[in-house]
Amino acid sequence: MDQPLADAPAVAAALRRQGYLADEHTAQVVFLALRLSKPILVEGPAGVGKTELGKALAGALGRRLIRLQCYEGLDEAKALYEWNYRKQLLRLQADQGRAWEEVEGDIFTEGFLLTRPLLEAIRSPEPVVLLIDEVDRVEVETEALLLEVLAEFQVSIPELGTIGAASRPAVVLTSNNTRELSEALKRRCLFLYLGYPTPERERAILLERVPGLSAALAGQVAGLVRSLRRLPLRKPPSVGESLDWARALLAMGLDELDTRGAVDTLHVVLKHQTDIEKAAADLEPSREG
Repeated sequence: MDQPLADAPAVAAALRRQGYLADEHTAQVVFLALRLSKPILVEGPAGVGKTELGKALAGALGRRLIRLQCYEGLDEAKALYEWNYRKQLLRLQADQGRAWEEVEGDIFTEGFLLTRPLLEAIRSPEPVVLLIDEVDRVEVETEALLLEVLAEFQVSIPELGTIGAASRPAVVLTSNNTRELSEALKRRCLFLYLGYPTPERERAILLERVPGLSAALAGQVAGLVRSLRRLPLRKPPSVGESLDWARALLAMGLDELDTRGAVDTLHVVLKHQTDIEKAAADLEPSREG
């Protein structure tokens, strides 16, 4: 375990130095994950800081961040490894006349191997943080690629055998919960749910991340964002969008957020016209058209 992060308060302090305000529960989960060498599965709505937690953890530990961005259709060649077929073909052309049995052992060697994020994290001589982002976007079958890595911290390559971890990565998986993940994957992880912060916590985040923002304006933004999230919107505002809103208000020279200013800048925090119209009607009940 990393010596500076000896307990949950030390974790919280180290993450805060990276600009990430972790609550007590989040800090405890991260501490236990480091102590037990377990991956963290972070679920929650988009924009609540799941990806940022992985980035902040890398900074707090002083480790390199390796990120696997998941998407529909992600396969072994993009997640684990693939062979450099162009290089292998050139080698075969150079070895024309030799029997396949003689050259097979020459072209399936590490010199022809292209490492992808999972294998790169396993092979790194120095400990890294492996961020597997939006794991819920891959197909169920693709999760099997992750199980060996997360359970044994090793990768099996038929031509080379099993490659064990040179150093154990700290692993953070994020999910927007768009589909149910397999029980096998969940069993290998500690679970952390990140929801939208309370207005008090969001105010603290705004003050931490937006230089020059007054406490009064931060409180107004946090309170209004909380009200917007209670509306039946297609896309409730994320923490990132509340940060954008605060920065936009500062750029406009506003030192308070009144109803007119809020309505005029809703496009910064909401991304669908139907949501903007619904929020404007809620902010100005007497507004026409």
